[in-house]
Amino acid sequence: MVYRRRRFTQMQAATESVAAAPTAPVARPAKPRARMMRQYDLVERVRSYNPNTDEDLLNRAYVYAMKAHGSQTRASGDPYFSHPLEVAAILTDLKLDDATIVAALLHDTIEDTEATRAEIDQIFGPEIGALVEGLTKLKRLELVSREAKQAENLRKLLLAIADDVRVLLVKLADRLHNMRTLDFVPPESRRRIAEETLDIYAPLAGRMGMQEMREELEDLSFRTLDPEAYSVVMQRLDALAERNRNLIGEIEDQLSNNLRHRGLGARVYGRRKKPFSIWTKMERKSVGFEQLSDIFGFRLVVNDIEACYRALGIVHTTWPVVPGRFKDYISTPKQNDYRSIHTTVIGPGNQRVELQIRTEAMDQIAERGIAAHVFYKEGVGSPTEFLKRESNAFAWLRHTIGILSESANPEEFLEHTKLELFHDQVFCFTPKGKLIALPRHANVIDFAYAVHTDVGNSAVGCKINGQFAPLSSELQNGDEVEVLTSEAQSAPPSAWETLAVTGKARAAIRRATRTAVRDQYAGLGRRIVERLFERAKIEYADDKLKGALPRLARTSIEDVMAAVGRGEIKASHVARAMYPDYKEERIARYGVKKGLAAKLKEKSSEPPRSPVAIPIRGINSDLPVKFAPNGGAVPGDRIVGIVTPGEGITIYPIQAPALKDFEEEPERWLDVRWDIEDSAPQRFPARIRVENVNEPGALAQIATVIAEHDGNIDNISMQRRSPDFTETTIDLEVYDLKHLSAILAQLRAKAVVAKVERVNG
Repeated sequence: MVYRRRRFTQMQAATESVAAAPTAPVARPAKPRARMMRQYDLVERVRSYNPNTDEDLLNRAYVYAMKAHGSQTRASGDPYFSHPLEVAAILTDLKLDDATIVAALLHDTIEDTEATRAEIDQIFGPEIGALVEGLTKLKRLELVSREAKQAENLRKLLLAIADDVRVLLVKLADRLHNMRTLDFVPPESRRRIAEETLDIYAPLAGRMGMQEMREELEDLSFRTLDPEAYSVVMQRLDALAERNRNLIGEIEDQLSNNLRHRGLGARVYGRRKKPFSIWTKMERKSVGFEQLSDIFGFRLVVNDIEACYRALGIVHTTWPVVPGRFKDYISTPKQNDYRSIHTTVIGPGNQRVELQIRTEAMDQIAERGIAAHVFYKEGVGSPTEFLKRESNAFAWLRHTIGILSESANPEEFLEHTKLELFHDQVFCFTPKGKLIALPRHANVIDFAYAVHTDVGNSAVGCKINGQFAPLSSELQNGDEVEVLTSEAQSAPPSAWETLAVTGKARAAIRRATRTAVRDQYAGLGRRIVERLFERAKIEYADDKLKGALPRLARTSIEDVMAAVGRGEIKASHVARAMYPDYKEERIARYGVKKGLAAKLKEKSSEPPRSPVAIPIRGINSDLPVKFAPNGGAVPGDRIVGIVTPGEGITIYPIQAPALKDFEEEPERWLDVRWDIEDSAPQRFPARIRVENVNEPGALAQIATVIAEHDGNIDNISMQRRSPDFTETTIDLEVYDLKHLSAILAQLRAKAVVAKVERVNG
């Protein structure tokens, strides 16, 4: 989801009655310069939630950073040291451990001062040194740039936070303070930073469950990118809050009293949505401000999970429920660890009231995400190991980083990561009851790959809630999905890549397709090599080829075979690498009148070829095979294969005139033979040319003959040769030469057909 700014006139239409709102940018009066936080202030902030804090460590870091930055100033004119102090303050609000606070104080020292990693390791220890160095690398990244560069930098960002998630927390706090002071940055840079924040950092904070930080980052970006829209939404929100001030208090009191009278204590408070959230909802649903019913929401915070469901029962028996507005994220948490019960009722004054019911622990995770996990207590181990055990959000991060090894290029990774960042979710189940969380609009293909890559690769059908359905079916919350698989399918169709929604599925499909194509080329190459060795009457063995790999500049036998199949290496080169004394037998060249193709024609009445000929089973075989583009080939034809580098084998009938083009390249000719199973007939391409009378119904008669004889028309082209006759070229699919001959005979019997013949490419 990249933020797209609409023209202000469009925004006015969406908000209906806001035409009178001012269109000038938001006025931003100069703020009085705040007093910098002192050492004892910082220590007290940390001690308020961590009584066992290392005060000496915090004091040393404070003094070191202040001296290192010295007289440096920011664009606002403030001492530069005020920035790391504010970043540290943000992290104390998140109640983070001492090492993270110290890393925040030092995060710009290596990059912007004379401090070194070795010095920081010596004074503060290697743990803090590693955090600071990780942040130093991130500072050099520019995430809004050319696509490939942006993708590569995003890879570096996620790799840097893979080893220690605290690097991400400091980076997000750093970005939040920079956004709060963005007014002092030049306009061009201001817009770039805001786009970068909205595109990468805000959704990344959301994926980590840090909703408060995400909302502030979004609103600060929104204010910069579209100040007019921000101003209008804020005015409408303030006016609505003023108008409903008494109503909000009344709802809070009624909720509290009803719960208390039923013996249930709860903390109840109202909260309004943020401007960016409102604006995006108006755009997404194309509605005006007055049509939004959930601008104000109320939270009921209780002691335990059982109390959540008791509170839900009390609310539902007190006020009418709005259908379709109930969601239970306690039984099925979101991937970012969010847990809560959502419901909407018709409350006092016939107002829609959106409620979120949760425990205190859930409320902390809903606001602070992974930062709500207590890192500073004894016995939890390293933050990374702790979050691996405790956090689904961190599991998503690890999974995303795992995709790095599967992406063929940076753009693929960027595509995957942005999809994962921005999609909402649907929850589906396997027949055994396992919960699978997927992005909204995901289909069964995505589901199959979420279960296991092998399931996706071998999927051939599915059942949704017990009913057969296409694999492209979009999934809904609560669907039970059974994926039907077949061992006969080892790789998915490449077209699935355009159907898949998740980056994991797309990457797996690309990988499986590449592997299948490589296996086809490797299979073809192996047959070519083995055929050459048989004809040369020399022994072939994988072990012997393994010893010759350095001479072929390849790392594996499969690489060699695939290169031969693609035409990058000749089979004779493989033989020479294994047997240096091997001498290639040259095929004698023939004149134009007596070329290689002509000689093969003369041999067409000879007995069947030797077993060294490569068997051809059709287009769907395990070899990269295609047929002559201007006429095809069918079983019964005497055929020859032509190797085209990078494309595989093209099969031609011996009588094809196009073979003359390859007479000077005998090394590209392959001995091939048909290998067709009678129990599994396949269709093959052929082309015929019909000269027919130009009269109504002539084409219909020709098509009827083909259809009655079980032929399939793939393509038709027509050209008027004279006023009375039309030349019709038809691409057919038939089973074999006998089948094609029968169709030609029946066409010749038609009065409208003057002439019919097969076309050989």
